[in-house]
Amino acid sequence: MRRWLPELLALPLLPWLLVQGKRTRRITPRLPEADGAREGWCTPADADDAAPVVLIAIGESPVAGVGVECQEQAVTAQFARELADALQRPVRWCAFGKNGATVADARQDLLPQLAQMAMPQERELRIVLVAFGVNDSTAFHSTGRYRRDLEALTRALQQQLSPRLLIISGAPPLHLFPALPQPLRQVLGMKAAALSRTAQQLASALQRAIYVPVRSDARDRSLMARDGYHPSAAGARLWAQQLAQATVAGLRTLK
Repeated sequence: MRRWLPELLALPLLPWLLVQGKRTRRITPRLPEADGAREGWCTPADADDAAPVVLIAIGESPVAGVGVECQEQAVTAQFARELADALQRPVRWCAFGKNGATVADARQDLLPQLAQMAMPQERELRIVLVAFGVNDSTAFHSTGRYRRDLEALTRALQQQLSPRLLIISGAPPLHLFPALPQPLRQVLGMKAAALSRTAQQLASALQRAIYVPVRSDARDRSLMARDGYHPSAAGARLWAQQLAQATVAGLRTLK
């Protein structure tokens, strides 16, 4: 019953939710993807001859940098900086993001782009971040469909990239997004929470994988871009810190 609760709640409200959804899309500012290269290096001062880390992110609009001015402010680059400081190792980062992408879209449009990433070199530590959930929530994809799509994507990533650690992010807290009116905000928040639980269950079933929830109070406008829908540079930094902390803990369990 819990997995179908968003659908049960949405059904009697459907006409109202459709009107709210159309109005929200019409009045919400459309922000571009961030400028700059979608790859780079972060090297801590005391890295010496430490083996490099390769961080590869695949995801929806935050990975594409929507909500910030440049890629260095987006979540992948900030995650790489946090990780370099925590591990005291140089980190090469690459972001493969698409605004508006669902997991199924990523399998079709983003996965082929990762063919450029060669197999890990000797001593190289490879980490892959998978960050989706918002667009599958707004499309009201079922938890069963989300599980199938996410499992197909993550298994393809494991086979293609051979990461030491795969990180599956939860969906952001849509129930707190300022851009969304009530009751649309609450319904989409429940759907996002259901998809996050699905992602967590999948991560526990995969080898060398962890689930990391998005813990951010979107009511704090400093953490949100001006559209009230995407993370700001400060919001991306907070998310990056959470990802880095979970990654360090996850790597320890693999030793």
